Amino acid sequence: MDLNQEKMNLLEQRNQKAFQGGGEERVKKHKQGSRLTARERLQTLLDPGSFVELDRFVTHRCQNFGMADKTIDGDGVITGWGRINGKFVYVYSQDFTVFGGSMSRTQANKILKIQELAMKNGAPIIGINDSGGARIQEGVEALGGYADIFLNNVMASGVVPQISAIMGPSAGGAVYSPSITDFVFMVKDTSYMFVTGPDVIKTVTHEEVTKEELGGAGTHATKSGVAHFAAEDDKHCLLMIRELLNFLPGNNMDDPPKVQTKDDPLRLVEELNTFLPDNAKKPYDMKELVKKVVDESYFLEIHQNYAPNVVVGFARFNGRPVGIVANQPQVLAGCLNIDASKKAARFIRFCDAFNIPIVTFVDVPGFLPGTDQEWNGIITHGAKLLYAYAEATVPKVTVITRKDYGGAYCVMSSKHLRGDVNLAYPSAEIAVMGAEGAVNIIFREALNKASDTDAERSKLTKEYEDKFNNPYIAAELGYIDEVIEPSLTRRRICESLEMLENKRDTNPSKKHGNIPL
Repeated sequence: MDLNQEKMNLLEQRNQKAFQGGGEERVKKHKQGSRLTARERLQTLLDPGSFVELDRFVTHRCQNFGMADKTIDGDGVITGWGRINGKFVYVYSQDFTVFGGSMSRTQANKILKIQELAMKNGAPIIGINDSGGARIQEGVEALGGYADIFLNNVMASGVVPQISAIMGPSAGGAVYSPSITDFVFMVKDTSYMFVTGPDVIKTVTHEEVTKEELGGAGTHATKSGVAHFAAEDDKHCLLMIRELLNFLPGNNMDDPPKVQTKDDPLRLVEELNTFLPDNAKKPYDMKELVKKVVDESYFLEIHQNYAPNVVVGFARFNGRPVGIVANQPQVLAGCLNIDASKKAARFIRFCDAFNIPIVTFVDVPGFLPGTDQEWNGIITHGAKLLYAYAEATVPKVTVITRKDYGGAYCVMSSKHLRGDVNLAYPSAEIAVMGAEGAVNIIFREALNKASDTDAERSKLTKEYEDKFNNPYIAAELGYIDEVIEPSLTRRRICESLEMLENKRDTNPSKKHGNIPL
């Protein structure tokens, strides 16, 4: 055998050793319950044959607690780049079979290298998290590695899309990197996130809770809002990430990817003329309305089970990606509350950062009343939504379908917050409040003196509705650009987005604003 062949064989042996991760037994145990290995996850996520690995042979340098004799190539994370539907992305995938995927100084350095390449080259970064936390044997070096990653997360925020997939444990300091990123995916029954685990909670507060109840995918997708998506298994999670990437640009200097569509942008949606209930107090499904007007009826909902009184997600109009924000009359009558305000505000700010137009469908009777909302800061959290809309410079198209009352009228992408095109259905009710409540305030004395209070209230309510519960006063003032038949919704939105395609708007020069947190 010649020398070159020996060197080639050595390379093959080193590669095969690295591919084995923590060894056959650990891999077998890891794969129970339809879980994929770190490398299989990258193979599923990326286009076939596109992955290029970096730092395959890197090992830790810890000399403490017998670690000098325990080194495994790659040190618990696989890093590199590849493509998703042809789009360039940077990736890392923690390997739980290697030291429990624990964060070492070396592992952190590998992730930092990928983050910095992503920022320099303007491509999304996707992190697959599956780690037992900081490597205890390294102490503050491991903690420093986490902090360095957090800093890069912050620097990359609004520069390149950042996506986190939680596909195992993520506890303590490990949770903060995913929470800074733009979208968090979790897997039901096999992933969890929490700052302190059940054992610590039991010791400190005497509460008993399981890992799943405390920080499982269901909990974070419905109660906390930490997770944007809850997948059925590893493969489902990775395929959803691929779908999300179809709507996103590579970086904040690029436009979102436009695709060809066979759906006519001038298509009339006649069924919308009779879609809204005659009774203004009767609910309807806003998501069905959205699906009727977007390309091919496809709507990728974000945060589906968290704060469902507001709906957010991605769709396309004439091939152009847009962010959808919509009140949902089926839940809390579409009222805005704390969770809905936070959910919508963060989504709007993502869209604005990455040049994605925002289309808003409005049917909102106001902010949700109650001591719980007031004491927990609905004023501040509602202001986040206002701030996000006002700050956004991307094209903003608003359609008012029915109720649009009080402060919620101002907040939901009104003309006063630099809405570019504001449309309303003839059924739109734009007023300070509902007619009955307004009459009770304005005509309190007259109602007290009336011989037949109920009859007088009905008469005054009808007069108020005729005068104010319609879109025409707002249209006369120029706050509504056009009152349209509902069937024209798709056509007008497509035309508006085409008109706004070259929109340029700027905010005053400043270091940054102080959003109400």
